Amino acid sequence: MNRRWYATNQILPDGRIIIVGGRSVFTYEFYPKSSSSSSQFDNQTLNFLWETRDPDEENNLYPFLHLLPDGNLFIFANNRSILFDYSANQVIKEYPVMPGGDRRNYPCTGSSVLLPLRLTESTAEVMICGGAPPGAFAKANNQSIYVEASRTCGRMTVSDPNPQWVMEQMPGPRLMSDMILLPTGDIILINGAARGSAGWNNARDPVYNPFLYLPDEEDPSRRFIILPPSTTARLYHSTAALSPDGRILVGGSNPHPTYNFTAGPYLTELSLEAFDPGYLNPDYAHLRPSILTVESSIDGTVKYQEMFSVSLMLPFPDPYEPVAVVLIAPSFSTHSFGMNQRMVVLGVERQPRFGLKMNVIGPKDVNVAPPGYYMLFIVHHGIPSPAVWVKVR
Repeated sequence: MNRRWYATNQILPDGRIIIVGGRSVFTYEFYPKSSSSSSQFDNQTLNFLWETRDPDEENNLYPFLHLLPDGNLFIFANNRSILFDYSANQVIKEYPVMPGGDRRNYPCTGSSVLLPLRLTESTAEVMICGGAPPGAFAKANNQSIYVEASRTCGRMTVSDPNPQWVMEQMPGPRLMSDMILLPTGDIILINGAARGSAGWNNARDPVYNPFLYLPDEEDPSRRFIILPPSTTARLYHSTAALSPDGRILVGGSNPHPTYNFTAGPYLTELSLEAFDPGYLNPDYAHLRPSILTVESSIDGTVKYQEMFSVSLMLPFPDPYEPVAVVLIAPSFSTHSFGMNQRMVVLGVERQPRFGLKMNVIGPKDVNVAPPGYYMLFIVHHGIPSPAVWVKVR
């Protein structure tokens, strides 16, 4: 293995992990390595990583990786992106530069998600939010000047023959925020700051209010909703992840090289919080569905394109409101990017009218859902059940 710092990992269709980039490391490699002596399994140069490096700032560390339904990788660094065939070490396509000039990767540190994949579609759409203007890190680090973070997000259907970025405005500037896919398909942006950059003591103005983003809302001006604030600053080295009960686990924040509990402006934060999305409002508790059992042909394992059954309880069955079944891969999250985060909306062969069982179709293939463990949720009237863990293979 190469020594790497600030690299990104992604689980591949064959179960291996691809490791891309890092500080002054412009290569990728696989883990575990094959016993084959073929160069396919050695470190491979990826010139794109060198090309996207800003002098003195980088702005291409922790590149955003998303495995697409065609088996290739979407890789984003700085403000550029490519479609990459990792098995052939070949750039298939270079996407348009993201408009606006802002940098999106560490230390300007935006975030990215792959929007939910659906069983009946091969469409893949990526969304990237936040970041900072070029030079933000140098100004903060060398001059104690903290410039305003980016206010923009970009969405692009990367599977289109002629993809283009569609830009949107957030309610306010953000960097170092985590983007979390909810079981409903909506997105939470949480943690971060409004000025400066990532790095030791380089950010100011914590953003206490999470933003909820509704990707399916037709009116772009109504897609963002400002949520009630936390009281804890979550800056550099904070993180967030979806938990099986539907809450978001939020923790950390240490803008200091060592633990510092006395000298401001922002202290080392060791606490954890649970953020409740709106569907966990106590007023909706009596509407929350639950999963009783998941049954398949092989010990509860969900197989590709095979039927399995889910026994469930709906407090108020509604024959006119379909039940959705979704898989969410647990992410490994750091520096505002949830690596391997993905959501797959499964097909339902038979909706539960007033019964307690529904037939569900497994994911299309290993490109859509690489083998491993997933949280399985059912969603009814916009309210998800607690998840059960299932193995997909």
